[in-house]
Amino acid sequence: MTEIDAKIDGLVPAWLTLPDIAEEIGVEVTRVRQLVKEGQLIAVRRGENRALQVPADFIKDGKVVKGLVGTLTLLRDDGFADEEMLEWLFTADDSLPGTPAQALRENRGTEVKRRAQALAV
Repeated sequence: MTEIDAKIDGLVPAWLTLPDIAEEIGVEVTRVRQLVKEGQLIAVRRGENRALQVPADFIKDGKVVKGLVGTLTLLRDDGFADEEMLEWLFTADDSLPGTPAQALRENRGTEVKRRAQALAV
């Protein structure tokens, strides 16, 4: 959980607070905090009250987007910090096309993971 910088904040189209995510996926806020703590979601402090928020693109149809957890694990294993992961996930990649976050939402996780693995080389 980190402070967000303006560049990355501008890349992410929409954010959800932890209570919003809890409602969306049908769990208690404490469970969402656990998902963040376990590295299954990235939360950053942003906004006027510095509330923890997660990119809205990480949630779809009442669940964490398929392939996100594995992608985050790969990026962490490659030495990426949370801010770097957010920047990578929300920066357009012409070879996908779109952003890795969009590709995950469109169930194209294999391509995203392949690119994440290539970063380690």
